[in-house]
Amino acid sequence: MSEPEVWLRGPLDGYHPMLMPVAHSLLQVREDLARLERTVTAEQLWARPGGAASIGFHIRHTGGALDRLLTYARGETLEASQLAFLAGEEAPGEPPVALSALAIGLNATIDRSLAQLRVTNPERLLDAREVGRGKLPSTVLGLLVHAAEHSTRHMGQAITTARILSGR
Repeated sequence: MSEPEVWLRGPLDGYHPMLMPVAHSLLQVREDLARLERTVTAEQLWARPGGAASIGFHIRHTGGALDRLLTYARGETLEASQLAFLAGEEAPGEPPVALSALAIGLNATIDRSLAQLRVTNPERLLDAREVGRGKLPSTVLGLLVHAAEHSTRHMGQAITTARILSGR
């Protein structure tokens, strides 16, 4: 029998119980990414079956969005480098970026995100935060929960696209 999903393995040391589901989600994304690394070919990585987004986009976007959302959660605004990353998330590059490089980048972003979660003050979870150029309203908790949900959603889309491309 395979190991249960991360959220069913119990508490994680160093995380406040209110932030544990976010940490569980990010660790699940990491495990799902490792499985993709073992199965996705270079030809599949940037393929767009039926015009859908590529696996490469989903992986790159997961890291970029996670970085941006946690920036907002800290009460900071995005830097030019983050906006440039956003603008290039769909482009494979020339030559196309390899899955191993995308995985290194996403894992580094997950590491930074987990470190931020460890030091997030639970008494500040309901502090107001603004999102984007429109300064849309959110809270620290809202941003962290969305970061977890958004990351798992895009990793799920990458997994589904990989299954379609492999004929499974």
